[in-house]
Amino acid sequence: MIRSLLAAGLGLALISTTASAQPDGESFADWKAGFRGRLSEAGTSDETVASMLDGLEPEMRIIESDRSQPEFVRPIWSYLDIAASDLRIRNGRNAYAENRATVDAVAAQYQVRPEILVAIWGLESSYGAIPGNNDIVQALATLAWEGRRRTWAEGELIAVGEMIDRGFATRDQLTGSWAGAMGQMQFIPSTYLERAQDWDGDGRRNIWTHEGDALASAANLLSRAGWVMGAPAILEIDLPEGFDFAAWQPSDSRLVAQWAQLGISPARGEWQADHLMRSARLELPAGGSGPGFLTFENFRVIKRYNNSTSYAIGVAHLADRIAGGEAFEGPWPEGNPPINRTQTRELQAALNGLGFNSGTPDGIAGPNTRAALRAFQRSRGLLADGYVGREAYTAVMEAAG
Repeated sequence: MIRSLLAAGLGLALISTTASAQPDGESFADWKAGFRGRLSEAGTSDETVASMLDGLEPEMRIIESDRSQPEFVRPIWSYLDIAASDLRIRNGRNAYAENRATVDAVAAQYQVRPEILVAIWGLESSYGAIPGNNDIVQALATLAWEGRRRTWAEGELIAVGEMIDRGFATRDQLTGSWAGAMGQMQFIPSTYLERAQDWDGDGRRNIWTHEGDALASAANLLSRAGWVMGAPAILEIDLPEGFDFAAWQPSDSRLVAQWAQLGISPARGEWQADHLMRSARLELPAGGSGPGFLTFENFRVIKRYNNSTSYAIGVAHLADRIAGGEAFEGPWPEGNPPINRTQTRELQAALNGLGFNSGTPDGIAGPNTRAALRAFQRSRGLLADGYVGREAYTAVMEAAG
């Protein structure tokens, strides 16, 4: 529902260009004429329709950004170096101190952890410093015209019309990322209508320049997604020697007490009594040779903000560091980084050829690919962690001949 600034590529200099025709032949003017009618039929006022579409031109760099598929996959340790850098931790502590009354009041009202709110604020807009300055209407209109996600983008534009008609935002205020996310917490328009809050009671939901509105909006989203106050999001753990990876399924949820019976222990200290009867999943984002984590329901709530394991770990870890916690013990397997997308397609094709169904080779290491890789690893007596890294790639390609 929401795009983080890291994922959306904030900081990309967008140079305004115009185009007469989309590759499929439809001109932007033709799309705009057709959508003008659909926008009006959705109930948007004539004045708002005119403010959104009159004189509007596409931004071709947005299409380039949307279509670009990075060849190289960033290792989670490199992501965390940025997401929970010393500077971001320090700025987060300062932002919390400067806004403590508001943050604490919002957190108490919505029953969410205050440091989690601050961490999301940090990843989404550098604590309000970099909310994005792209015209949201132009960005969404360009994506709609391009066609790959037309239904979604037109729906978001209709939500923009409702925002303006209801007085939640002015046309000039609608700025954010190239992907259509807005404000200090990077809400897309439909999420804004569903979850944005008016913390100061002025009749507007100003997530762009009002910290209280922005923080309350994020808190409302987390609360509605099921945040459990006082419960953890992640705990770093140590795996025992000889852990049975073959019997582990990434989607399995077990009581922490049951994981403890399998020999899993906290990376620091002892198990807390209030953790033992909570349900958690075992996450190995860098495979069995890297740090492991037990992830709780609050971790999956964070993923409602951005459905990325790296993002959710980054938010949870940044929150802990802002609160005074220590860095992960690690170490990360830097000698076994994730493979690039071309290599992933080769891996998928090789797994299919060996009889391990990974689906259509698309270069994206999703659940099917990881399950096929684990099956291959089990069949060869290898550590069956499903981590799509350099070592697994070499093993599969050698087996495929």
